[in-house]
Amino acid sequence: MAKVQKLSPKEEVSLHIQKLEPEIAEIVETIRQIILNTDNEISEQIKWNNPAFWYSGEMKAFDPKEYKRDIAVLNLYKGRIMLVFPSGAKVVNSLRLLEGDYKDGRRLITFKNLEDVESKANELQQILKEWISLVEK
Repeated sequence: MAKVQKLSPKEEVSLHIQKLEPEIAEIVETIRQIILNTDNEISEQIKWNNPAFWYSGEMKAFDPKEYKRDIAVLNLYKGRIMLVFPSGAKVVNSLRLLEGDYKDGRRLITFKNLEDVESKANELQQILKEWISLVEK
């Protein structure tokens, strides 16, 4: 019996995006590239059935149940795409791009279309850089 080669996390994300409707796939791919181009210590995977981004650099030891490596996960809906930051509350939201005031610390950014993604790209990268600067190394 031939051994089945497992896909890498990057390949899994690419395959997931290829299966989306073309318009949604283009938006998701643009968000993906903005995030991955922000810092080389941001990695990707499929988590909760969606593309997710996590910090792959060195960190101080922590309880895995705290999800301190998780940066953001995409939630795909008809008419909007949400980028959810499970620990977004730790980022100073001076740009007001992060929405929500959830008790568990989540914050999110909603994208309506490709133009919306492109108009928010610089602020998104600033938020990601700040998030990474707050990592306990």
